[in-house]
Amino acid sequence: MDDLTFKKQKLDPKSASFCGAKWYNATIWLGSGQTTSCHHPLPHAINLEEIKTNPSAIHNTKEKKEHRRQMQSGQRPAGCEYCWKIEDIGRDAISDRVYKSKIYSDMALDEAYSSHYKTDFNLKTLEIAFDRTCNFACSYCNPAFSTTWANDIKYKGPYKNLTTDGRNHFTHAHNSAEPYKKDETNPYVEAFYKWWETDLHKSLDELRITGGEPMMSPNLWRLLDWFETQKDKINPNMRLAINSNLGAKSEIIEKFKSKLKHVDNFHLYTSMEATNEQAEYIRDGLDYSQWFVEVVNMMLDRVPAQIHNMCTINALCLESLPEFLEMIVKQKESACKHYEIPFNFTLNILRFPSFQSVLVLPDDLRNMFKQNLEKFLRQFGSLLEEMETNQVQRLVDYLDVVKTPHKDAASVEKLRKDFKIFYSQYDKRRGKNFEKTFPIIGEWYRGL
Repeated sequence: MDDLTFKKQKLDPKSASFCGAKWYNATIWLGSGQTTSCHHPLPHAINLEEIKTNPSAIHNTKEKKEHRRQMQSGQRPAGCEYCWKIEDIGRDAISDRVYKSKIYSDMALDEAYSSHYKTDFNLKTLEIAFDRTCNFACSYCNPAFSTTWANDIKYKGPYKNLTTDGRNHFTHAHNSAEPYKKDETNPYVEAFYKWWETDLHKSLDELRITGGEPMMSPNLWRLLDWFETQKDKINPNMRLAINSNLGAKSEIIEKFKSKLKHVDNFHLYTSMEATNEQAEYIRDGLDYSQWFVEVVNMMLDRVPAQIHNMCTINALCLESLPEFLEMIVKQKESACKHYEIPFNFTLNILRFPSFQSVLVLPDDLRNMFKQNLEKFLRQFGSLLEEMETNQVQRLVDYLDVVKTPHKDAASVEKLRKDFKIFYSQYDKRRGKNFEKTFPIIGEWYRGL
């Protein structure tokens, strides 16, 4: 069933806002005790008292239950604005609530829709971050998700004069994201393991581990040890997915591969959206050549069953995104033909920080990049999966129609001012050169 038919036949008859992710999917930051239903709504705090008696409350929070009630009655939860903005484009645009629901059975979706909204549900897909330890400090990330970013702020001070960054991403080290020291017991982590050992390892179709960089977290290795000793207890169809920037030392990556070599359904998720020096500018700490080699080595060693590349679509990546996607297409063919490993991509449109959104760019540049993506679709569309084609087309439509990153975004003039202020400081702090690295956008940037 194609995506649009699924939406019209399986979701819309329930309600115009129903999404299975509110019941069965979660992202949980165990380091700081926060959760959300997918990567679009802002995270909210987990109740520390609740998890003492109900470890599943790291997912089944009061806020999510209220959102379930709204969806059952056809109301649009405000935190899910990303999907509403996509759907309101028209053109039968497919929002992520379709992808997030399509992975579940009709029976599971029916049970979620007909249940009392306060009912606790075991997850089917879970993304967890044990902590924020990370060796990269990507430009659109922030100290809440990267210790390298936190150290940048600690030692070089806050970014100054940014007026549109309502969440103050770049003004402090976000110590609240790491409330427990390395030698202290983290109650959110322990609640996860309690739920995991009783019910969660039976119900999950996918467990995805992210960070920070998971290879740098002791809890990744703790969980992989559990997999080795308790493998027979796990849902045999469960996918173990791990997000990695593949920038760790070679001996750590070799240890990682040896631990996962015999996990039957391991999926590797990695992230890139540009090429060469542009990629290294966006993802500070990256060695683009090393990343490419590690992806190929994962295929050669046949470690993952599948490899997924997640593109974070920000203003800077649009110069070389079509070139990067062409490279992915060529690797897809090679991966499937020689290594029998599926390789695909997703395009995740950045909304925060708003001044790094693609919508900051002027109309002429947006139109140029839109045309480049349309040309890519004409050349390589036949080699893409349906979801990949839809995601590229969605970005084309987004560049063409949408005017603001989100409903509370500042005016485009203020966002562009912060764009220049941020990257001017970023260059000085990181030893980079915006105008040299991005010759097309750089010409416009020079005039800001």
